[in-house]
Amino acid sequence: MEPRVLSIQSHVVFGYVGNKSAVFPLQTLGFDVDAINSVQFSNHTGYPNGFKGEVMDGDKLLTIVEGLESNGLLNNKHTHLLTGYIGSASFLSAVLQIINKLKTSSPDFKYVCDPVLGDNGKLYVPEELVEIYKKDVLKLAYMVTPNSFECEKLTGITITDMASATTACEALHALGPTVVVITSMHFEDEDGKLTIMVSDKSLPETARWAVTFDRIEGHYTGTGDLTAALLLAWDHNTSDESPQFPKWKVVLEKVANTMKKVIKKTFETNPGGELRLVQSRKDIEGGGGW
Repeated sequence: MEPRVLSIQSHVVFGYVGNKSAVFPLQTLGFDVDAINSVQFSNHTGYPNGFKGEVMDGDKLLTIVEGLESNGLLNNKHTHLLTGYIGSASFLSAVLQIINKLKTSSPDFKYVCDPVLGDNGKLYVPEELVEIYKKDVLKLAYMVTPNSFECEKLTGITITDMASATTACEALHALGPTVVVITSMHFEDEDGKLTIMVSDKSLPETARWAVTFDRIEGHYTGTGDLTAALLLAWDHNTSDESPQFPKWKVVLEKVANTMKKVIKKTFETNPGGELRLVQSRKDIEGGGGW
């Protein structure tokens, strides 16, 4: 089956977060993408004069999915489901119904869950969603891609170094996912650095790899959404070729290098602004020059 992703995330008219940050890279890397927008906003919520738009509820999501089903466009069509920002328990409940539909019609499909809960010590969503992810969602996921704050919320483990990150990965594995990727960790003894870590419990002794790279000045929205999309794509597109280049080492290097290139290009031309995704097409396509 050719790779096809059902992506349920937020959408903005201007800028790059949610589906706007994920769909283009996935298409660039060879995936058809069917996008459902959990919200449709004028711009991301960090702008000084706010934003305008609409939030989709769970019933409307299920109505869209019913339309896909009635035309034979859902069953056995997708290799992956990718979810990002989900702002309410009712919407998350509807997503759970969709996951179960996909698992029934396409048993080999993979669910990649980016549990967008918050960052920098602040929740973006109601607290009740944390428990729903822990109890109901993660057990259905193949891969989960939290940032450091989200990982701490889901596990109750404070991440201060690689040892505590490893313990947090084990706690997330216990909730269900085969693959855990903590997408942005900052350790006090590594000032100006970020670390991304992957743990795969399907491999002997739960193999783990990590990549550390320089942090580029500024705050950039949509980076987590882009990272999750790249992880999905390169996981699918990369084979375990040799002991010297194990699959997840290659995947992490490609994802980290791509993120560095995209953020560097954004910093140089639009410091602290919207990601320069289109201008980074060749970097995305080439895995950041890995």
